[in-house]
Amino acid sequence: MANLAPQPSKRKREPVAEEAEAAGIEEKGTGVGNGTSAPVRLPFSGFRVKKVLRESARDKIIFLHGKVNETSGDGDGDGEDAVVILEKTPFQVEQVAQLLKGNPELQLQFSNDIYSTYHLFPPRQLSDVKTTVVYPATEKHLQKYLRQDLHLVRETGSDYRNITLPHLESQSLSIQWVYNILDKKAETDRIVFENPHPSDGFVLIPDLRWNQQQLDDLYLIAICHRRGIRSLRDLTPEHLPLLRNILREGQEAILQHYQVKGDQLRVYLHYLPSYYHLHVHFTALGFEAPGTGVERAHLLADVIENLECDPDFYQRRTLTFALRADDPLLRLLQEAQTS
Repeated sequence: MANLAPQPSKRKREPVAEEAEAAGIEEKGTGVGNGTSAPVRLPFSGFRVKKVLRESARDKIIFLHGKVNETSGDGDGDGEDAVVILEKTPFQVEQVAQLLKGNPELQLQFSNDIYSTYHLFPPRQLSDVKTTVVYPATEKHLQKYLRQDLHLVRETGSDYRNITLPHLESQSLSIQWVYNILDKKAETDRIVFENPHPSDGFVLIPDLRWNQQQLDDLYLIAICHRRGIRSLRDLTPEHLPLLRNILREGQEAILQHYQVKGDQLRVYLHYLPSYYHLHVHFTALGFEAPGTGVERAHLLADVIENLECDPDFYQRRTLTFALRADDPLLRLLQEAQTS
């Protein structure tokens, strides 16, 4: 029988962002500890910026590559690599009024008739910056966060079986952090809902991009208990009970916990996914979440209907997605399609 877990706490524990979708719940380190409100220090000493890997004025985010733990301090390369991601946090509605009470510190930038623009310097408790650390960072991490051109590819069912799947199986892609969640070794206090059925059940957990302070950018992830379902390509009618449970029970749990109705949610899968264990995204319909473009997001309700109409739909269907210019899979698929 499905059961509701206690309401998750409102503390913050931030993700590794990917693209603008960084990797929210999508990628974590090997540690299994949960967050704490006590003051902490960064897991290294010093940070000398070597390169701005990427920045976005629209998303208020910057990705920095730096050297840490340097002994000489003269930049001779004796330190370790780290990636630090800095992102301005969203406004919290209940705290916005505090910004304007009293006499806020202001600098006038522009004034014309009834219009004026200022720099406002908020108090410390309202000026936090989400800080994500990847340390120690490998060359693979540096390339991952480096801005790169994207290319659309169209992958046939044959391409998947003969090119994409062998390529994925040749990679060492650890998803131990997913099993830690499912086995209750980590993040147990963050589980919003669980259906414990081993084949047709799942856990529902807030994505780490969402600080759970406002509903406009609501973002949760349903992770299925059943192992071995890597992505959309593996789905068959056998998985329909699981998919229907995720859609129905996930919407019901979000309504109960956050008072957001099912018709106000975008419920979808990614292809290609960021990690290869079946999971479903739940986001507020008005939130322009990263990865919701037509070249990546597949609505769960459509997936269910496609499988009901054609049992082999995702084994045969040509799927379009974007790959970074440096992704080895891009070259493999391009070579196959031009040969």
